[in-house]
Amino acid sequence: MPVTIQVLPPNRFPRFYRGGPRIAAFRGIDEPDERLPEDWIGSTTHARSEDNGPSRLADGSLLADVLAADPESFFEPAHLARHGAEPAVLVKLLDAGERLPVHFHPDRAFAQRHLGIDHGKTEAWIILEAEPDATVWLGFEHGFDPSWDAAAMLDGMRRIPVAAGDALYVPAGMPHAIGEGILLLELQEPSDLSLLLEWQGIVAEEDAFLGLTPQVALEALTTTPASRERPVGRLLPAEADAFFRADEGASFDAGFAIVVVHAGAGELESENAASVPVRRGSTLLVAYAAGAWRLTGSARAFRCRGPA
Repeated sequence: MPVTIQVLPPNRFPRFYRGGPRIAAFRGIDEPDERLPEDWIGSTTHARSEDNGPSRLADGSLLADVLAADPESFFEPAHLARHGAEPAVLVKLLDAGERLPVHFHPDRAFAQRHLGIDHGKTEAWIILEAEPDATVWLGFEHGFDPSWDAAAMLDGMRRIPVAAGDALYVPAGMPHAIGEGILLLELQEPSDLSLLLEWQGIVAEEDAFLGLTPQVALEALTTTPASRERPVGRLLPAEADAFFRADEGASFDAGFAIVVVHAGAGELESENAASVPVRRGSTLLVAYAAGAWRLTGSARAFRCRGPA
């Protein structure tokens, strides 16, 4: 019988942009490296062209191997029937130590047709920390001109101020940029596919367009601006359920989940597993076999799950 509540250690590695100290502070790590801007939590996904991405447990074992060894304990039957022994979601901490370039992600159909990959990259952001005047940009207000420089692109996009507690849904194809000074929790389809509209001096053109021509890559771009509507009674809109789910609180029903404790301290107690002490910055995997679970004390968490 596997341990059905697993503490998930940090899983950080370099990316092309700066960031990392906010993740270290959130997790209580004394390694504020400015070139480790992402922490992939409970991941079975590989980063593109890198030997990074999959998570290991505290004993060094690969999470993917642990899940595959006893999938019936970790996943509910409906999930197993549809997705097998895979979380079917990638959960990240992301620290924007600088403004990220304007980019977008392909949807499933485009990824399958042009890249031979099953998943696209619809995503969502839950803001954990934000400096005053922190901003994200989502979608173009009035179309897109490929001749635009970076300043023109940002001027043409919908600018959205953000603060801790905000949640934003970013469907595949929507251009976006994350401003400096933001720590966020990201849920996304389990892939590492980004197409950069702003890439000169950042990455090579081949990497910016995933080996595609710019003309083909732009077929994946949508120019509809982000909605200003906020869903009532839930973090993310209903259309996100086809890709991932997220909710917040202290008491949850049984089911596979990646858990990120965002506030307070206490214990995670479940019907069928030993209690685990937690605090802000703790990240855990809760298996289906653990049963219903709750957080004690002042602890509050985001529960991240795969598609409905």
